Amino acid sequence: MKKFFLFFYCLCISCFVFAQKNYTPAPENLQARQWFADARFGLFIHWGPFSIPGDGEWVMNNRNITVKNYSRLMDFFNPIQFDAAKWVGMAKDAGMKYITLITRHHDGFSMWNTKYSDFNIMNTPYKKDIVKLMADECHKQGIKLYLYYSLLDWRRDDYSWSTGRTGKGTGRTVQGNWNDYLSFMKNQLTELLTNYGEIGGIWFDGHWDQTAPEGAADRSAKIDWHYDEIYGLIHKLQPACLIGNNHHMTPFPGEDFQMFEKDLPGENKSGLSYQEASDKLPVETCETINNSWGFNITDTTYKSNEQLLHYLVKASGLGVNFLLNIGPMPNGEIQPEFKDRLHWMGDWLRTYGESIYNTNAGYLKPQAWGCLTQKTDKIYVHVFDNKRASVILEQFPFKKIKKAYLLKDKTAVKTQLKNDMAQLFLPDNIDEPDEVIVLEVKN
Repeated sequence: MKKFFLFFYCLCISCFVFAQKNYTPAPENLQARQWFADARFGLFIHWGPFSIPGDGEWVMNNRNITVKNYSRLMDFFNPIQFDAAKWVGMAKDAGMKYITLITRHHDGFSMWNTKYSDFNIMNTPYKKDIVKLMADECHKQGIKLYLYYSLLDWRRDDYSWSTGRTGKGTGRTVQGNWNDYLSFMKNQLTELLTNYGEIGGIWFDGHWDQTAPEGAADRSAKIDWHYDEIYGLIHKLQPACLIGNNHHMTPFPGEDFQMFEKDLPGENKSGLSYQEASDKLPVETCETINNSWGFNITDTTYKSNEQLLHYLVKASGLGVNFLLNIGPMPNGEIQPEFKDRLHWMGDWLRTYGESIYNTNAGYLKPQAWGCLTQKTDKIYVHVFDNKRASVILEQFPFKKIKKAYLLKDKTAVKTQLKNDMAQLFLPDNIDEPDEVIVLEVKN
């Protein structure tokens, strides 16, 4: 009987592999993609024992902390101020529609009650399942939960660390079995997609550890990640669960959305984004409020409210989601500089959210003066430059502007449409960081 079960299991896995190579998303997956594309704004949370040293989430790698010494952080990770209801409520107040939570970062610490690693939240003084607390609260408050999961591991011997580019100084001397690591990941992903209700998506990171540096001509992986098996397993367990992979390349078969890191599509300010934006999948970009993902006690380079707003609006103008990160403190509190900025964004969206949610990319890419977002019969003109007297929209694709007005108070705006060019005459004394003009249009 055991032999038959093993044969049947292997046969099923092989079918999942084949199915993933010829992946056809389920109807509920396509619906989830559309929801995701319409949501536009989400919260990224980088948090775990790496928060304790106050030097970002890469502290184990950057300081070459050995596995033995780093593991001691588990013994005093006790976030007694953590309150899932407040965290989720803060995201809702900010106008965010989903949360992407770190479940396991490159340091290998699992933030849930896993059976497959002792290095987890249940063996800390806190002894509470963070993923469950967040999942329950997200479901209660109507926020979708996405889970970040690291493919690489600076702690385990069976991760292929000898071929990786990072984690070289953590004291490992034995190279374990790669197949054991793959089984470990599949077991953990099964837990996450079985025990915590509906999960909006899995956000993979770390593929790049096994490739040549960004920009190299050949960036094929040095190892076989067995994505057919991993992606097939995810889509089997939850067909609507979206898969994204932060590999900085063209999406692989089986992936449901594409991501950019610290860049808008078409930019490469971070040196990470050489890929072209997909025209078939939803796209997301992620960015930090200061310059750190995890808690960094010395990083006070906070972006202004205006900078964050313009990032969100330009992302929407490109048809892209904005995943804005916070790095909570090790005790579970969120520093006021983050909370204040999120609340400000929420206030803005309560007035102007119509021009962000459920919109498409503007027919023009973002300009020096601002950008456009669109719906079927409306164009939202986002004016960042409040010193301008007018804005000209070239190659205007509609034959008639029925109405033009400020979104905030319906004040009429004078327009002129001539020779496929629309000119908008801006009101005097604009003092908004983004003055939104609505054009009701018709062909």
